Amino acid sequence: MKCPFCKAEDTAVIDSRESEDGDSVRRRRQCESCDKRFTTYERVELSMPMVVKTNGNRVPYDGEKIRTGLLCSARMKPVRTEYVDQAINRIEQRILALGEREIASRVIGEMVMRELKKMDDVAYIRFASVYEDFQRVDDFRDAILEVKKPGAKRTRRSTK
Repeated sequence: MKCPFCKAEDTAVIDSRESEDGDSVRRRRQCESCDKRFTTYERVELSMPMVVKTNGNRVPYDGEKIRTGLLCSARMKPVRTEYVDQAINRIEQRILALGEREIASRVIGEMVMRELKKMDDVAYIRFASVYEDFQRVDDFRDAILEVKKPGAKRTRRSTK
């Protein structure tokens, strides 16, 4: 760490303390050249991977796009906002756990579909119809049959 006063590169940490919330570390440093003291903060920086669209374009990850997709699919359905927030958190944790610098938009879409399937059947079908680009009534029927398969997990969450 360079000294902000004399720009020397040799500084020593004389005190370290974790913040109350545990999200950062405060460090008191002293320059070995000019003896001046200064404070630095160390924080974890998580960077989401770039999203590779189906056309090959790369765009920065945007969690709001996932939120919009989930909320549009669940519109007028008994899905609480906290469930949407939890789903987004799970999706983002899975993306980070992959440890990749890039992720295909298709992979994110499949994660969203899995979360919607757990949340609400109709919201899942709505999202799937756009995401999978349903062109025929048979596409809807197949998706509905998939949801109704024996052993398929069906969870109804109300706003009550």
